[in-house]
Parts: sequence; structure tokens; C-alpha cells
Amino acid sequence: MEKWTDIALSLIKTHGPAVLYALIIFVLGWITAKIIYSVLKNVLRKARMEETLVSFIGNLAYTLMVAFVVIASLSKLGVDTTSFAAIIAAAGLAVGFALQNSLGNFASGVMIIGLKPFKIGDYIETSGTAGVVEEISVFATKLRTPDNKTIIVPNGSITAGNITNYSAKDTRRVDMVFGIGYNDDIKQAKKILLQIICEDDRVLKNPEPMVVVAELADSSVNFAVRPWVKSADYWDVLCHVTEQVKLRFDAAKISIPYPQTDVHLHSVVPGNSTAA
Repeated sequence: MEKWTDIALSLIKTHGPAVLYALIIFVLGWITAKIIYSVLKNVLRKARMEETLVSFIGNLAYTLMVAFVVIASLSKLGVDTTSFAAIIAAAGLAVGFALQNSLGNFASGVMIIGLKPFKIGDYIETSGTAGVVEEISVFATKLRTPDNKTIIVPNGSITAGNITNYSAKDTRRVDMVFGIGYNDDIKQAKKILLQIICEDDRVLKNPEPMVVVAELADSSVNFAVRPWVKSADYWDVLCHVTEQVKLRFDAAKISIPYPQTDVHLHSVVPGNSTAA
């Protein structure tokens, strides 16, 4: 029994201080990591950063700090931590290569959340699709299409191309083109178009709506109709004006020509042709 007691006392004298210092380093480091984790999250929240990004950055920073504390504690015990650092570095490099697309999406998500080119509820067009933004995460953005489909778009694809935000401005211009026949009365057609625009209460007075002859096309005289409306009224005004133009033009006997080609036939009397 005395033998084991002597061995224990010898180990305590030899390694006790190192173990104690390692425990102190670990406890103090762990407490410090918790404090920094809480402070960092509060700072990010005060900066109005998205909660998903706050949680991700906070957890990542906390994990790195705890790993550093563990390595420091093991080093105090006399453990060679060089191999641990090399293993962690190699693992980080391997994970980085394996997740390079995901990391790219994450970086793009940070840009989207930070720069705010759009927000939840906006109607946007990007990466060959369009819809209302329902959710923005650090890796992907969720869109709802007009026919109520859900589309998940990787953030990397969004920042790699153009982003059209139809909800960014309070007002939008409705661009429409209506054609009439060459034999129809241009002034009468223009008067009807202006009446349709001015009678709609959703059309803004400022900027002033525009109705002009824009093109003498192959089979029609085309009017450019450009009223300004609130963004929320865009589609309603577009459909309403289009319908009214058809009804009013029909009532006024103004034709709306469709694309056509005139073919002229020439008869040749046998024996009257001349050689070149």
C-alpha cells in the first residue's frame, strides 16, 4: 500500500503542476470562449445581420477557440501538438476542397445578406427564373413562382449573374406596343389610347404617361404606350389596358393587323417572254 502511495505522490510532484496548469488553461479558455461567443453574437445582432448568419459565424468562432484551448492545454501537459495542428490543417484543407461549392454559396450568401440586393417579399428575376423571395439562407435562396412553385436557387448562381429586382422601386413603367393598319386614322387611334390611359385611376399623373408613334412596321403602324403605375398595380394595369384597347379599337373600326405577307402574281403569256 505504501508503495502505491509513494508512486502517487511521486506522480503528483512530477506532473501535478503541469496537470493543474492545463486544467486552469482549459477552464479559463473555455469560459473566455463562451464570453467571446456571446459578445460576438450580440455585436452581429446589433449590426442587423441575419440570425442564420449570426448563428453560423458564432458557432464557427466558438469551435475554433475551443480547439485552440484544447491544443494549448495538451501542450502544457507536454504533449507534442505539432502533429495535431498538422492533422487539423490537413483536415481543413480536405474539407475546403470537398465543400468548395458550398463555401462559394456561403460567401455569396454573406454578400446577399450584407449588401441586400433584395429582401423577403421582393419579386426578383435571377439565374433564369423569377419569383417572390420567401427565404434567404447562407447557402441558398427560396423563391415562390407566380404559379405557386418553390424554387431553391444556390446563392453562388445568384451573385454570378444579373439580379433584376422588380420590387426595389415604388413605381414601374408599363411598356406596351399596339399596332393599327396603315389605312386607319392615326390621330383617332392615339386619342383612344390616351383616353384609356387617363381614365384608369391607377395610372400616375407624374411622370406623365406617353403615347407616341414608335415604328412604321412591315404590316402596322405601332404605338408605344408608356404609363407609370405603382409596382403593385403593374400586372393589373397591363391586362386592363390591353383588353380596353381591343374593345375600343373594335368599336371605332380600327384594325389591329397581324403579321402578313403580300404575294403579287404576274401572268406570263406564252411566246411573249424575251431572252436576256
